[in-house]
Amino acid sequence: MGQAKARGPYAKTPARKAEIVRAARDSFAENGYIKASLRDIAERAGITHAGLLHHFRNKDELLAEVLAERDTEEWRQGLEEVDSLDQLAPYLGELIRHHQKAPELMRLWIELAAAASRPDHPAHSHFVERYERGRAQFVEGFHDRADRSRLREGVSPENAAVLFHAVLNGLQLQWVLDQELDIVGPVSDFVRLLIDDADADADK
Repeated sequence: MGQAKARGPYAKTPARKAEIVRAARDSFAENGYIKASLRDIAERAGITHAGLLHHFRNKDELLAEVLAERDTEEWRQGLEEVDSLDQLAPYLGELIRHHQKAPELMRLWIELAAAASRPDHPAHSHFVERYERGRAQFVEGFHDRADRSRLREGVSPENAAVLFHAVLNGLQLQWVLDQELDIVGPVSDFVRLLIDDADADADK
């Protein structure tokens, strides 16, 4: 007896799922979450509606995957581009500008993060782990005495990590409400307040 054949368009390959997630990301960014349809996403991905449902049960699952993938990409990029405190503010400035190119995704991320504050929400554990990992990485950036000495006197790495996420997320929320607001400048100033002698000019 020969080997069983793959199940055609329903085979759960990583490449196929990646195509669907990219299609969903484009659809959400262009149409918004409410107006984006699974049929449109399936068409963009080059599969049938039934084929899409074989991978993702609904739009909620797709949205969570889109945002999780964005987090993973940015996490990897941050590790590659930021190897000193002087590079932090310029990187954050570019990250914010990138987010501003897709305001609908920024809005969806904020909405999902708030909804996931409920312990019974499907994305709750993802966001808890995301912030724990982010705080741990930030603290790790102050692993030696020289780096710790660059923090403002009296500020611990642990508290700086909490403040860092609070400011970054809070500024993006303000920008979603008022897209004329400059939030790159305040991020640069925040890094200057937090870290002594930081090259915090994010506009360079």
